[in-house]
Amino acid sequence: MEEWIIYKEFRFEAAHILPHHGGKCRRLHGHSWVGRVYVKGNELIAEGSQQGMIIDYGEIKHYIQPLLDHYLDHYFLNETTGLENPTSEAIAKWIFEKLEAAGLPGLYAVEIRETCTSGCTYKKLIIDN
Repeated sequence: MEEWIIYKEFRFEAAHILPHHGGKCRRLHGHSWVGRVYVKGNELIAEGSQQGMIIDYGEIKHYIQPLLDHYLDHYFLNETTGLENPTSEAIAKWIFEKLEAAGLPGLYAVEIRETCTSGCTYKKLIIDN
């Protein structure tokens, strides 16, 4: 069996407060966030305009863009996401769950980087019985 994992990168500017943090992140601050949405598949599209692809990158962007426009880019994440403590881990999970609810086919993982050296990847573990 074959498997492909592709990703679509996105960027946004946003502020947050980590109210439980013991250091300076407890104060209002912002980041130039970078994210990636990973999509996994084991079959490529056989014909048509997306032949040879798992999914078109533009289609992935179609799922991400409303989140950027209405919740993430130039927003205060504590308010728009409803997360009391919007850590990178919480934001990655929040984005994953929004994309999952929107029905992004093949959704595998979401990566969020809040700085050029720090980030998080979230994926759901699927347990087979």
